[in-house]
Amino acid sequence: MVYKKDFFRVIGIMSGTSLDGIDLVFVEFNIKKWKFEILNSRFIPYNEYWVDKLTDIHIKSKKELLKIDFLYTKYLGTKINEFIIQNKLQNIDIVSSHGHTAIHNPSVGITYQLGNLSSINKEYKIKTVCDFRTQDVNLGGQGAPLVPVGDSILFSNYSGCLNLGGFANISKNKDKKIIAYDLCSVNLVLNYLSNIAGKKYDKDGLIAKSGKLIPSLLNKLNSIEFYSFIHPKSLSIEWVSENIFPTINSYLKKNSLEDVMHTYVVHIVQIISLSLTKDDRVLVTGGGAHNKYLIKELQLNSNAKIIIPSKEIINFKEALIFGLLGLLRVLNINNCFSSVTGATMNHCSGKIIK
Repeated sequence: MVYKKDFFRVIGIMSGTSLDGIDLVFVEFNIKKWKFEILNSRFIPYNEYWVDKLTDIHIKSKKELLKIDFLYTKYLGTKINEFIIQNKLQNIDIVSSHGHTAIHNPSVGITYQLGNLSSINKEYKIKTVCDFRTQDVNLGGQGAPLVPVGDSILFSNYSGCLNLGGFANISKNKDKKIIAYDLCSVNLVLNYLSNIAGKKYDKDGLIAKSGKLIPSLLNKLNSIEFYSFIHPKSLSIEWVSENIFPTINSYLKKNSLEDVMHTYVVHIVQIISLSLTKDDRVLVTGGGAHNKYLIKELQLNSNAKIIIPSKEIINFKEALIFGLLGLLRVLNINNCFSSVTGATMNHCSGKIIK
């Protein structure tokens, strides 16, 4: 298909389950060669108010959830507008926002992201694409992961892309098809443990590094049924609350936090390594890529070549790709693949707010 122009300028926004904050990028895409250039980027950490509002969002009442959604949409729209004004951004074609996942239970046909209300662009008045997951779930898919489509377009020179965010997920090309799936929880659990220690996160993995292995905990974690499922498959905060936190909390009663965190890092490494081969060149991004101990253990215990990119790509790759997914939606190009999510067909997802 021939388009009116080859270059599009897009703002991409991402908020992950690790509850650290919002990532924003202003990026120019060359759709003729599918290249990109990040022109501006910004990370906005959540203050205590929003951390409190978004923590345990999945167990809030419907009335409270809708109220928070209204407030969050307004907050997100304001932050996008500030990003535009402060950086004097011009010629913006599209704003594309993932929102913040509140509920994700595709097995019963439910997924809900905050920040997708039609009022989001009230201040900045630019065409906005959001709500990428609902259509996929309605088509029988997992509604996740969505980033692998972008990986295949923008990072095809790697055999795989591994994201270490609230959850770890991987995307790979296999038999000329994209396959991708969630692996395990990473920062959602590590940050939970760090908070108990009075820290926002485990800088460089030093807390985990100082601990010792608890074999019975490792065996219990590794035997969780989800890990034996074939893809497509995805994880959620609800799953962590049911399958991980109770086990972690029970072991904290009789073991040091350092030992529990050390064991959980070993668990992460072992689960991820099951999806890697000696022939893989894997691009690693997400907040977990800054965890030096985790990355070192992954390099030592997996057969793959682990590649750490620039800090900008580590920190903003998901926002970058959601920018791309929004552009694909506007261009009416499929941005959800059945081989990834398990939907009944490939499709072009996202709600357009003009």
